[in-house]
Amino acid sequence: MRRIGARLLQLIPTTVGALLLVFFLMRVLPGDPAAAMLGTNATPQAVADLRSQLGLDKPLLDQFLDYASGLMRLDLGRSLALRTPVTTLLAQSVVPTLLLTFGGTLVSVLVGVPLGVLAALKRRTWLDYLASVGALLGISIPIFVWGVLLLLAFALQWPVLPSAGAGDTPINVGRSLILPSIATGFFQVGLVARITRSSLLSVLANDYVRTARAKGLAPPAVIGRHALRNALIPVLTVIGLNAGTLLGGAVVAETVFTRPGLGRLILDAINARDYPVIQGVMIVSVVLVVLLNLVTDLLYTAADPRVRA
Repeated sequence: MRRIGARLLQLIPTTVGALLLVFFLMRVLPGDPAAAMLGTNATPQAVADLRSQLGLDKPLLDQFLDYASGLMRLDLGRSLALRTPVTTLLAQSVVPTLLLTFGGTLVSVLVGVPLGVLAALKRRTWLDYLASVGALLGISIPIFVWGVLLLLAFALQWPVLPSAGAGDTPINVGRSLILPSIATGFFQVGLVARITRSSLLSVLANDYVRTARAKGLAPPAVIGRHALRNALIPVLTVIGLNAGTLLGGAVVAETVFTRPGLGRLILDAINARDYPVIQGVMIVSVVLVVLLNLVTDLLYTAADPRVRA
């Protein structure tokens, strides 16, 4: 509980720092939301009137204080471009992004961990070299390239999976997640496999593993019960960091596969200089990343009880 409380306390300064950075940085960058909303044919007077209606003519400090006071009431404001509450837009976008993040993380674990274990157990054999080449291949190819290749293969050449959208039924949601999850997960497989291999090799050299083998335990029991469990701490760290990376980089997969989500939402908001939406997405992203790291910390204690002490 103390660890959970410390992590949750870290959420406050992290969120405030990210909010300050995004709030003032977005207002320093070139571009005017009012001009973007009215188009190139708008008169200067019309732009000035719209800026006044949106409160963009106020000093930056006053704008920040107004936003902060609304944030304390859990009011993230309204979209400048869509005139829709930001909380509504976030509620519509956060679930598809979380599903994609979970799917990509699951693929990286299901492929990367066995690949790393195989490479460690067959060290300096052709299986080790093959696993290493496959790991490097996965991390060397960007997400959008994996996405295009998967679309060409399984949406155009063999149309067995949907190429766009997030699905409207549980079955269609699952089918629409397969290709983007593979594209995002394959990009992280290499790192997970390499960390698993190096961590497992270091554990296999310990005395307690040699003792377990000397006692006559079967190799699966030695690897699964004694070696792999103790090698999971660095692997869990990488998986937790990968989940945060996938959450932040979801814009690539969501663009390639035309999926709704936080990535598409913030990309459209940046193009429209929609400050409230950008700030809302950043706040939600920071909270989710901190919570993902909290879950990773809790998994540490499940994998290695020594961490609990």
